[in-house]
Amino acid sequence: MINYDKIIKFVIIAEKAGGLKTMKLIPMIRNNICLNSHPKGCAQVVRNEIAYVKQHLAGKAPEGTPKLALIIGCSTGYGLASRIAAAFGYGAATVGISFEKAASVTKTGTPGWYNNLTFDTDAAAAGLPFKTLNGDAYSNEMKAETIAAVKELIAGANSGGPKIPSQIDLVVYSLASPVRTDPGDGVMYKSVIKPIGKAYSGKSVDMLTGKFIYPTAEPAGEDEIAHTIKVMGGEDWELWMGALDKAGLLAPHARTVAYTYVGPELSWAIYKNGTIGRAKEDLERAGRAINAQSAGPYPGRRAWISANKALVTRASAVIPIIPFYVSCLFKVMKEKGLHEGCIEQITRLYRDRLYTAESAKDPARTPVDREGRIRIDDWEMRDDVQRAALERMESATEENIFTVTDIAGFKHDFLEAHGFDVAGIDYEADVDPSGI
Repeated sequence: MINYDKIIKFVIIAEKAGGLKTMKLIPMIRNNICLNSHPKGCAQVVRNEIAYVKQHLAGKAPEGTPKLALIIGCSTGYGLASRIAAAFGYGAATVGISFEKAASVTKTGTPGWYNNLTFDTDAAAAGLPFKTLNGDAYSNEMKAETIAAVKELIAGANSGGPKIPSQIDLVVYSLASPVRTDPGDGVMYKSVIKPIGKAYSGKSVDMLTGKFIYPTAEPAGEDEIAHTIKVMGGEDWELWMGALDKAGLLAPHARTVAYTYVGPELSWAIYKNGTIGRAKEDLERAGRAINAQSAGPYPGRRAWISANKALVTRASAVIPIIPFYVSCLFKVMKEKGLHEGCIEQITRLYRDRLYTAESAKDPARTPVDREGRIRIDDWEMRDDVQRAALERMESATEENIFTVTDIAGFKHDFLEAHGFDVAGIDYEADVDPSGI
């Protein structure tokens, strides 16, 4: 077994003349950010999610489940899980959009690049219609390219392959990007993860060493707040829905969902009440606006915000307090048999919220909270879970952190998101970074 604590770079073993290098790949980590990925490991993670969906969702779909889904931000995390669940759970044709990088002569591709390759390979083998587009989803050009791709998929499938509807019935908006160029004014906006009003200092933990750290985040300026809303708010979601509707590609009963996180009060200074929280407020505003626009001509259409559980993402390790809280939360939820990853969360979102026997027929019967949000973070936010997680945070020391918390699980999930520490993968073997 590779010692991930000591290995912080990958080693090039051999080189193919004039082509990509064959590499022995091990994690290259700098400041809790992983700079490379493993194609075989990424592929296995995707196939594990496909297997889960086939076991827990396929063959159990009521009438009204999606048949043609568009996933905006399809390559990792909740977006990838949303696409897998729609395709392999409900047999939907899917169009996915993401912005990923292929391998170069000396570097691996991004995890999402390999995830998309694996999805495409397995969807083709299963006879599921799909198109995967790579580019800037914020741009007008990508919206036009997507519209053309959807029309092409519909025409191609219905001319000889499995029949699919002529309009999209599910749109998942799951973009996660640090920057956005506004297609209207051409200005590039950059998001920040900062508190608002005053600096924030919180106890956190280095996932590699188990040592406590005390990062400080300075308060955001007004421009930074505005930029973060521009990047991570709901404006682009609205533009997508408008473009699809104008092209005649939205079904009268189309559903759309975007994702948010609420979390416990201890994280609100850096999240809910910080710049990200302001952007998520704008995302909720956009959802209400989409519903208002549809209410008259298309009462069957509906937009939701789904509040999801805290999970380890590629950025989680650098947000103050989050690694410490999540490690304690994971320990508690695993002990209670409540722990879920992305694919489990999205399976429950589809099966128990969006597409129950009742809500599949009538969107008004989708269970929501007082703010109109779907809550699949309900297990995380249970009083007993929160109390136990806070008790773990109070009792943890550097001497007992690996027993009181699940810092090892946090670290595993972080590595797994990049294709490392995946069961069944031979990390001593050379791999070609160009594919899966």
